Parts: sequence; structure tokens; C-alpha cells
Amino acid sequence: MPDHTTYQSPFTWRYGSEAMRAIFSEIHRRKLWRRVWVALARAQARAGLITPEQLADIEAHAEDIDLARAWAIEREVRHDVMAEIRTFAEQCPVGGGVIHLGATSMDIVDNADVLRQREALDLILERLQALIGHLADLVERYADTPVMGYTHIQPAEPTTLGYRLAQTLQDLLMDWEELSRVRRELKGKGMKGAVGTLASYNQLLAGTGISAGELERMVLEDLGLDAFPVTTQTYPRKQDWQVLNALAGLAQTLHRFAFDLRILQSPPFGELSEPFGQHQVGSSAMPFKRNPITAEKIDSLARYVATLPQTAWSNAALNLLERTLDDSANRRVIIPNAFLAADELLLASTRIIADLNIWPDAIARNLAAYGVFAATERVLMEAARAGGDRQHLHEIIRGHSLTAWAAVQQGEPNPLPDLLASDPELTRWLAPDRIRALLDASDYVGEAPQRARALAAAAWETCGRAG
Repeated sequence: MPDHTTYQSPFTWRYGSEAMRAIFSEIHRRKLWRRVWVALARAQARAGLITPEQLADIEAHAEDIDLARAWAIEREVRHDVMAEIRTFAEQCPVGGGVIHLGATSMDIVDNADVLRQREALDLILERLQALIGHLADLVERYADTPVMGYTHIQPAEPTTLGYRLAQTLQDLLMDWEELSRVRRELKGKGMKGAVGTLASYNQLLAGTGISAGELERMVLEDLGLDAFPVTTQTYPRKQDWQVLNALAGLAQTLHRFAFDLRILQSPPFGELSEPFGQHQVGSSAMPFKRNPITAEKIDSLARYVATLPQTAWSNAALNLLERTLDDSANRRVIIPNAFLAADELLLASTRIIADLNIWPDAIARNLAAYGVFAATERVLMEAARAGGDRQHLHEIIRGHSLTAWAAVQQGEPNPLPDLLASDPELTRWLAPDRIRALLDASDYVGEAPQRARALAAAAWETCGRAG
């Protein structure tokens, strides 16, 4: 349990999972640093720079993180990496003197950061895969269910519930592709020294028969990393921007989904609602309230994630010459927070999709009230095909539609079918019964069912079905 007598970030305990918090914990961070030091020591042992006994000592203490000691040293030296080097060295009586040999701090930190981002992206992709599977199930299940479509948040033409949900599914598949690409192309700095030239390693390796590039390849193979071919003191900060952009793209998709849900949960629509627990409280003042708090949380956190790429952009654009340190402090915040927020977005969205409430009566009510207006397009097309003047008929139908709309707004039954079926300008071309049949908008959904099913199938092929 966090110590709540002092400030704790909401990401420490409220948002995100324990699994994601573990990835960005200080203990794990320092274990990754030590993993890089061990990989460097192994390569240097192969080059004959350190003894097998020194290497064994370093390997034996790689997991012995002592934050209290490291922080005590840091208070004196004001350098977190140097403090960890000294802490590690104190634990290694045989090998401590060769830890960090030839390296600069960012040879360690940048490679460790990429290892950590890779772990975090793996967790994000796992969560996204589950969400896509659940959503694809809904898309397929409701591919044929007609609902009223809305443009400008005004009734337009019918679509299907599955096709509407397919819009989110399609965006999530785009996010899957982008996040997978970013994960696949992640690169570390490698072992290139203070300004990226490998000069210190060249000096160190003189006469060993092993080049600095060969040493770097050994370390990278040990870590399972690729590296940028050229760097300054750091890897290109453009990569951070690409990672955060991909997370912001995911947040964008989930923001739109949650916003649509909030609209559709409001009583005038009433077609969908997020899960609401038996003992859940909607308002401290109004006992009847069933607020869409999960969707609102999604939108709130998504907006926050959307702001983070700007800081990463500035870090990349303002990382002057061979390196400035003014990216360091904010990277400690924006990268973990982006992943923790994205983690929470995916968990919350999956909970909604897995238990989404769908209200058929409200769907039918809205379709009955407004679908007939949309179906006038069918009447117009058939009457024109029968020989009527399209422009004249459009004006006739428009006039009756405005009259009917006024009645609906007064809470009266929609009179449009009667108005159209009794107008001689229309019955000259179409029988009244045919006009009434055409005004049933429930099947006026085009190819929506087929396209929704096809996308669900593509999603299952890409990500599998929900477990």
C-alpha cells in the first residue's frame, strides 16, 4: 500500500496495472542497468579485458539492488548512475573495479530504457489484442442489427450496430499495426561512448584483436537489441516521439469510442450503456444517477496522453549538438505515465466492451422515430425511376418532412408515412402501399452487415478471438 501521508501519483495506485507499474519501478530500472553492465562485462571478458573471476563476481550480484545505499551515495555525488555504479561495485569485491569500464552513463541508461519500453509495448499489445478480440465478437454478433445513424449528432440514415462498432475496430487495427511496427523497430544506443564515436572502446581494445564495433555487437546480442548505427551521447530522441505518438494514436481511438458511448448512454438516445455495478453509486446527491464514469475516465486520460508527444517532440528538436540534459527530467515522467495511462485506457475499454449493455427497445424507438425520414431517399429514387421529376419530388418530400418533423418535436406520432402515401404528386408514380413499404428503414443499411463481418474476420485473423 502506498504511503498516503505524502504525495503519490495516481499512477502509483489508481490508474494502470501492477504489471505495468513493475516495469517502470525503480528496482526494475536498476536491474536493467545492471543487465547492461553484465552484458558489457561478458563482452569485455571475451576480449580479455577482465578476468573470469571478475565477471563471475559481477554476475553474482546483478540482482542485489540496494536503493537505500544508492540514494545515500547520490545525495553526495548528485549523479544517479554513478551512485548505482558505486553501490554495485561495493557489492563486488573482485569485479567492482571494472564495472562500467569504457562506458558513459547513456550507454547504460539508453539501452536499459529501450529494454523497458519494449517490455511495456509487449504488455500494451497483449491488452490491445484482447480488446480487439472482444470488440470483433460484438461487431459480428450485431452486424445485422439496424440502428439509427447520426451525422452532426442529428438523425441521418440507418446503419447497423455492428457496422458502427466496426469503425472503432478498424481504428484499433490501425493502432495495432503502428504499435507493432514501433515495437519491432525499437533500437538502443549501443555502446558508443560519450559522443557516439566509440573512441573510448577503441582505446580500451587496442591490441586485443577485437574492434569496438565487435564489442558492441556482443553486448547487443546479449541484450537482444538492435542499435542505431550512429548516435550522439544518446539514441535519437525522435524514437521517444514515435513511441508516444503511437500511444497517443491508441488514446485517440479510445477517446472517440468512449465519447460516442457517453452520447448513446444519455436518455434521449439510450441505446448503449457501460456496465454499472449492483452497489455502484452514481452521485452523492442524486441517488438515481447512472453516470458513464468509466467512459469519462477514458476520455480524460486519453486527452492527457495526447499532450505527451509534444514534450517528446521538443526533446528531439532541442537535443542540441551531441547532447543536452534538458530532456532527462521530463522523460522520467512522460514515458512511464504514457504507458501507465495507455494501460488503464485498454483495461477500462475492455471492461466496457466485454459487458456492454445494449438496449433493443431504445434502438427500435429511435429507428421508428427517425428512420422514416432517412427512408424518404428510397421513395425519391423509386419515384424518379418511375418517371417523376427528381427536383420537383424532392421539394414535395422536403415539405412533408418538415411538417412531420415539427410534429415529432411536439411528441406526436410521426405523420410522414400518411402524408407521403396520400400525396397525389407521389401516388402518381408509386402506389401508397409501396410508399409505406419503402419507408421501413430497418433494411436500408446497404452493405453494412457484410462489411462488418468481413472486418471482424480480419481482426480475428490478425489478433485471434477473445479468450
